[in-house]
Amino acid sequence: MKPADTLIGMIGLGIMGSAMAGNLMRAGHRVIGYDVLARRRQDHRRAGGEAAASCRDVGKRAAIVVCSLPSSEALLQTAADLAESARPPRIVVDTSTLPVAVKQQARRRLGARGSTLLDCPLSGTGAQARVKDLVVYASGDRGACRRVGPILKAFARAQYYVGAFGAGSQVKFVANLLVAVHNVAAAEALVLAMKAGLDPAMVLKVVADGAGSSRMLQVRGPMMVKGDYSTAMMTLEIWQKDMAIIADFARKVECPTPLFAASAPIYAAATAMGRQRDTAAVCAVLERMAGYHRR
Repeated sequence: MKPADTLIGMIGLGIMGSAMAGNLMRAGHRVIGYDVLARRRQDHRRAGGEAAASCRDVGKRAAIVVCSLPSSEALLQTAADLAESARPPRIVVDTSTLPVAVKQQARRRLGARGSTLLDCPLSGTGAQARVKDLVVYASGDRGACRRVGPILKAFARAQYYVGAFGAGSQVKFVANLLVAVHNVAAAEALVLAMKAGLDPAMVLKVVADGAGSSRMLQVRGPMMVKGDYSTAMMTLEIWQKDMAIIADFARKVECPTPLFAASAPIYAAATAMGRQRDTAAVCAVLERMAGYHRR
């Protein structure tokens, strides 16, 4: 099946969803998208996509639907709407970071109408999504995962089949634990450099090329150097939701996560400064704690 012959549904056209839709279209796919915000539907249409009037409209027209949703409520409502479509999609790929129990509930709703839900969360920021620098943790029916492989390839640089339904989310929780810690660690290191009188741009350049580097230092370090967190790749509001999910997962498997727990108050303080700012804003919190003021 050639890309030009494929109509892909995209539900959720926020930071991640719009980036994935754009890459799908650049790969030659037609994309019918829906978002509860009319502005996002209009942006999708201007980018060359087709805008749907509802989730049910997407489900009726597209055999394969990709979801990028902000909450458990949004996923469950989307699953219900797709299941009630005149012709439900054959495969639904959920890329959201949500509790496994919620995804299982959505899976049952869709399965009752013959649709297969795959749990395929993503590793990467909105900026990475725009340049196709995402990794997919695919889980669920292996045959269905193989079928959607070419679609995932259109918006991700790598994809891994990690096991039965729900394993993808569990791998994502592990990955996001590291993101949480590495992001604060990057901010702490740059604040130390600034307070010592070093040029943070120089420090970022040379440290990011050595053993002390991390993807968070590389991706969010430039924002920390500038001290500008207004263009969010991942908002603190959404990130707080992800952190609560990880903490609950760790409690359920009775695994201590001391470094992750230590990072939580830093994110809470950053959120109090502005919920829609990027998570790199933890740097501003650490600057205050250090008594450092930018000139």
